Amino acid sequence: MNSELRQDLVSGDWIVIASGRAKKHLQLLKKTGKRKKAPISGCPFENPVKNGNKPILLYGRKNEGKKRKERDWQAMLIENKYPVFTHENVCGRNFKHGPYSVVEGIGHHDILITRDHNDNFSHLNKDSANLVFQAFRDRYLMLYNDPCLNYISIFQNRGPKAGATIYHPHYQIIALPIIPPDVGHSLSGSARYFKEFKKCVHCTMIKWEKKEKKRIIYENRGAIAFTPFISREPFELRIFPKKHLPYFENTLDEDLEWVADALQKSLLKIERKLNDPDYNFFIHTAPLKDKQKYKNYHWHIEIQPKISISAGFELGTGIEITVVDPDEAAKILKS
Repeated sequence: MNSELRQDLVSGDWIVIASGRAKKHLQLLKKTGKRKKAPISGCPFENPVKNGNKPILLYGRKNEGKKRKERDWQAMLIENKYPVFTHENVCGRNFKHGPYSVVEGIGHHDILITRDHNDNFSHLNKDSANLVFQAFRDRYLMLYNDPCLNYISIFQNRGPKAGATIYHPHYQIIALPIIPPDVGHSLSGSARYFKEFKKCVHCTMIKWEKKEKKRIIYENRGAIAFTPFISREPFELRIFPKKHLPYFENTLDEDLEWVADALQKSLLKIERKLNDPDYNFFIHTAPLKDKQKYKNYHWHIEIQPKISISAGFELGTGIEITVVDPDEAAKILKS
């Protein structure tokens, strides 16, 4: 098969599908050793309170008192000891340094830890998986009215190749004073598409994937997961709530549960079919301010397994090369 250049509906960026190079990468996946478990002893997230972390939010089992929760917690949100952004009682200054614009790095950087040392998100029971998303939303709403903030980024780095320095399953929530550029491109591209076609671009993608029936790897009543036709990385996945929902923080429990289920099933497929690679997943949602401006956005989750490395062509042109055709990736994940 010849390579193809494909243009993203949202960003307008071009990517290359070069599936002739896939065999080498798939062989490397098979040779990758099993994930090494880190010992519990010495893990700073096994007992965060003992290690000097004061919980921001603490979740125990249902119908338990506060003391019991502190001994048998299921999830805990703490401040990151090594934050990218720190919280102050005033907003960060905007100023110029010569021709450059600068904003002080004032915000929040939190870590959500789940209790079991070895059970990553895909292996949590249903209640615990839903609890993770409830905690995401709870913290989001706590920060919602902070006038210093513009965007809240929620993500997981799984494994050293994805940037994780601690084995114990954990997730990060970073609140920052600007809208990140990648999110900004997604927002502006979605707005352009709506202006031209009077439709949500992401709803259009979902409708097309359901019609094509090639790249959907999992679907339930309220969420859908597929390998996008424009995949920047091999085996990239996107998960959408089926309802048009611009704002993660306004998502109702039932819809969050459908998305959590789809995320679990997707990560399990990646683990089992691709020999448990490291990965990143992150939530893209509308910003905190100017709500009416972003009502045509559609929040979603993107999963990017760490399979290939951007090299000279990608770095020099901004055009990503994807070595596994999304159609083939879906077949492998569904097999």
